[in-house]
Amino acid sequence: MLSFRAPVWWSTAVRRLLVVPVTLLVAAGATGAAPAAAPDAGAATPDRLRYDVSLRGDADGSHWAGHQRVSFRNASDRPLREVYIRLWGNGDDKCGTPGKPSPVKVSDIHGGTAGRLSVNCTALRITLPKPLAHGERTALSFDVSVAVPQRNARFGREGTFRFLGNALPVLAVHDAKGWHLDPYVSTGESFYALASDFRVRIDHPSALKVPATGRTWTTRGEPGRTVTHSIAHQVRDFAWAAGPFRTATDTSPGGVRVKSYWAPNTPAAGVRINRKDGVAAVDRFSKEFGQYPYGEIDFVMTKDFGGGMEYPGLVILGTTAEGSAVTHEVAHQWWYGIVGNDEYGAPWLDESFAQYANYRFYGVNTRDCWSDVGWPNQSSALTNSMAYWSTHPGEYHLIYTAGPCALADLERTVGAEPMARLLKRYAHDHWYGVSTTADFKKAAQSVTDKDLTAFWKQHRIR
Repeated sequence: MLSFRAPVWWSTAVRRLLVVPVTLLVAAGATGAAPAAAPDAGAATPDRLRYDVSLRGDADGSHWAGHQRVSFRNASDRPLREVYIRLWGNGDDKCGTPGKPSPVKVSDIHGGTAGRLSVNCTALRITLPKPLAHGERTALSFDVSVAVPQRNARFGREGTFRFLGNALPVLAVHDAKGWHLDPYVSTGESFYALASDFRVRIDHPSALKVPATGRTWTTRGEPGRTVTHSIAHQVRDFAWAAGPFRTATDTSPGGVRVKSYWAPNTPAAGVRINRKDGVAAVDRFSKEFGQYPYGEIDFVMTKDFGGGMEYPGLVILGTTAEGSAVTHEVAHQWWYGIVGNDEYGAPWLDESFAQYANYRFYGVNTRDCWSDVGWPNQSSALTNSMAYWSTHPGEYHLIYTAGPCALADLERTVGAEPMARLLKRYAHDHWYGVSTTADFKKAAQSVTDKDLTAFWKQHRIR
């Protein structure tokens, strides 16, 4: 969801839409992997990635250093001659300055030859020693260092608490459109990644609690230190946090472990609401979209974080006494996490779908919640990319308002039961894969005899 320091108008207006229902509905809920497609030149690659990471943090979790290895396969039927490492943590600071360098660095690269950093120091080209044929595997390894920036953001800090979202380097995706080397945006997300396996070892002072993506456990480290271990299968990213959190663990009736971490000054009422609604949402969405597959989800809550931010198995939540956007962020575990999409190219596919799920969870009345008169100009469309929204930030709320309203209108158009079947089947068919607007339009048309051409035009789903 909100991956930026939200301005006042956003916090007061949109957060209420995301958290406490105003006057703006419900369905039912199989998992499984989609059948493998035949290889082709445009296949998303490199795939079947496995990241093995070992990191050591300093006294307060502000600096981390260690080693990372990533192995991968070429899924395309064309030889893979290069790959790109995305250093998304450099997005806000770009290439830095002599006195303030970029916060994420990689060095001592093995398995390929590094080129120059590009795209404002968020992309590093690695030329492979020899072309990688279809179906072949190889690996890269490198040292990595991470310095947490002095800002309250998904990669940043709040008081004694550190957030490390998008801090770990990951491989870029190549598909029919070529290499996806889009620029970083702070309003929204730029990220496009394939489902990957992570095995991560985080060595940290024992005074710090470290929530992280994946199933986690701790072991004793050196004197005064603890090692948090995580194993995460089929996730698109890995995030962690660090700080003197208070903690609690719940288990949903469906068997998902929900671990809550919060700063001591976080409103207690909001923490209680998040724990209650978050546990309920995991099971609710499991029934509607397919069983949550990761076994564990962590809620990281602080008082002043702007909005919320989703990662596989971990969400960061700015929490007031009224709670937070917890159900929206939990919904993102399916819409972006399990059912992937290019978040830069088609952000509505995760944000609007997560907000539609949020509306349904709270029983929000969505009838007549949107009309054509709200579109600001002819070029504005629900399916615009972040290239548009980042240059029209005043319109970005449409993803969270017009988007879920369009999906609610689709439900009324095709019927509640067909819509429920559509979403569950659509999630099943794209489980751990990548969805597109064209995929969704085709799936929606398949559940109704009505021609949806006019519907797509009305809601500017292009």
